[in-house]
Amino acid sequence: MKRRFPLLMTALMFGYAFLYGPILSLIVYSFNESRLVTVWAGFSTKWYGELLHNQQLLDAAWLSVKVAATTACGAVVLGTLAALALVRFRRFRGRGTLQVMVTAPLVMPEVIIGLSLLLLFVAMQDSIGWPDGRGQLTITLAHTTFAMAYVTVIVQSRLAHMDQSLEEAALDLGARPLKVFFTITLPLIAPALAAGWLLAFTLSLDDLVVASFVSGPGATTLPMVVYSSVRLGVSPEINALATIIVLLVSSAVAIAGVLLYRQEKRAQREQNLG
Repeated sequence: MKRRFPLLMTALMFGYAFLYGPILSLIVYSFNESRLVTVWAGFSTKWYGELLHNQQLLDAAWLSVKVAATTACGAVVLGTLAALALVRFRRFRGRGTLQVMVTAPLVMPEVIIGLSLLLLFVAMQDSIGWPDGRGQLTITLAHTTFAMAYVTVIVQSRLAHMDQSLEEAALDLGARPLKVFFTITLPLIAPALAAGWLLAFTLSLDDLVVASFVSGPGATTLPMVVYSSVRLGVSPEINALATIIVLLVSSAVAIAGVLLYRQEKRAQREQNLG
């Protein structure tokens, strides 16, 4: 085992360098004076100032955040309802179809999802006049369609391994099912709901393929703007934007880690006192 340790550490270091080396390089060159991202010309923060004056990027970022937040909320509601139906109601007509429909977006290529939703929106517009064109609404509906599948899987796993004795005791004591859900079931599955919300938010914020199909000229998300810019050459403003995103994500992960650590410590103290 001692002989293998240096080899394992070397492989681990190469693996981390392969994963995080490009990100570190991107962060470093976001402070480059030169417009050429591969030529270092000195330290400068001017590209962050240029980014704040790039209205196209700012509008696209704001649109992506709004779509992602709406998508996450809708996906959590619909995904939770689907998970409750699959776990708590074992036998009902159409259960197999619902299970297949929940699983399909997880393995379906995004090109197929985007094309099918585009044809659906066009057919609906021709037949009933809604939605009126393609924009923020169609992007949100499309993202909610595939994001709710991920939320359903997460909440379904939590419900399947949850002890139902508390719910049964509350029902035996006369509580109504809706009261039991909001006072007992919902707090118990809250971590799964939070994880599903964050996953849906990330999937929507990061999506490019589906949004390219269902968006219109007046609705351009941040990944679409970045992709169109990179095709013409990487701009230092893109590096600055990516650095800000990495900083925000890293901060969120660090805060979540600290909160989980404190929660575990509190639970251990309560267990020791008990």
